[in-house]
Amino acid sequence: MSTIKNKNLSLGIAIGVAALTLSACQTTSRISEIGDGPKLTQITNPESIPKYRPVSMPMPQAVVENKNPNSLWRAGAKAFFKDHRAKEIGDTLVVNLSLNDSASLANSTSRKRNDSEDTDVTKLMGFETKIAKNNLPIGFDPTSVISFGNNHNTSGDGSIGRSEQINLTFAAVVTQILPNGSLVILGRQEVMVNSELRELMVTGVVRPGDIESDNTVTHERIAEMRVAYGGRGTLSNLQQPRWGTQIWDILFPF
Repeated sequence: MSTIKNKNLSLGIAIGVAALTLSACQTTSRISEIGDGPKLTQITNPESIPKYRPVSMPMPQAVVENKNPNSLWRAGAKAFFKDHRAKEIGDTLVVNLSLNDSASLANSTSRKRNDSEDTDVTKLMGFETKIAKNNLPIGFDPTSVISFGNNHNTSGDGSIGRSEQINLTFAAVVTQILPNGSLVILGRQEVMVNSELRELMVTGVVRPGDIESDNTVTHERIAEMRVAYGGRGTLSNLQQPRWGTQIWDILFPF
């Protein structure tokens, strides 16, 4: 028992230290932003991001390009003249993002359960009349030794209504060229207004043929698209529960 208590105490101390450390970091960060708000991040090489991973997808067999040194036409060229659309690593293209999504879910649950159990000792090799004399409580009745009863009733209703609409136009950078010629793009945008920082990140795979002549591409032509849109700052902090409430919601089992 003492070992279990020591383990529980150690776990409680570890959780407390972690909570205090997290609180101190957040407090220090928020104090440093007083009067200025969140800081814009610096432009960095995407490959230097710790979570950056090159895209790996099933590819067709490589085709050897035929060389035509005396021809004005290049095999695989999209136009006779030079194509100004994004096609090399580091090139930029414009992404038109127009999302209008809505969903509605409803759920109802009802459960009822009644349990009962009654145990008696009517015959036990002639000892049933002597059981009550062996230091058992006065008034012990062998015909009703144990009786349990349980009545449980659960009812729940839930509904979810969600509506999202995003209309943005921003530039993305080609970060990788897949063996089949498709382009992996990454676009990030940060806008700070009145100490509130809005962040947007989009990544995906684009076929060069889906890029318009004005070097733009719409979101429905981006495969494996991942969109992250959110914010942080004074308003976002006010809309979130305090860290103590969040930890309590995670640890409280009921």
